[in-house]
Amino acid sequence: MFIGEYNHTIDVKGRISIPSRFRDELGEHFIVTKGLDNCLFIYPMEEWTILENKLKQLPLTNKDARAFVRFFFAGASECELDNQGRIRIPNNIREHAKLEKDTVLIGVGTRIEIWSQEEWQQYNSDSNLSYDEIASKMAELGI
Repeated sequence: MFIGEYNHTIDVKGRISIPSRFRDELGEHFIVTKGLDNCLFIYPMEEWTILENKLKQLPLTNKDARAFVRFFFAGASECELDNQGRIRIPNNIREHAKLEKDTVLIGVGTRIEIWSQEEWQQYNSDSNLSYDEIASKMAELGI
């Protein structure tokens, strides 16, 4: 399980260090793709396969389903760690998440999210999130 929040920087070649606590669980190969809320998602291959199978079940005749599938698959890239525990993030998905230098990597259970530090701070601002409202909505979902 991925948990925690880590601050890292991206170098000029588009590489970012993956926290050592995340590396073993990621495995040798994993998927980096465009995420929701202007971040990137990193999935271990096992979790990616689960998501991939769910996406394949969406109806081709549904316009929103097609758009959602395109979003995840078109932005996906298979990655592996280099000898220093870094990955190179392709330009197209780096631009999607507005990643330039300062980043935040967070563990979100089955995946890792990579945020630009500015976007993460904005997302967590009091004006953007109401934890009481979110908790109420989660209660409606049975959590």
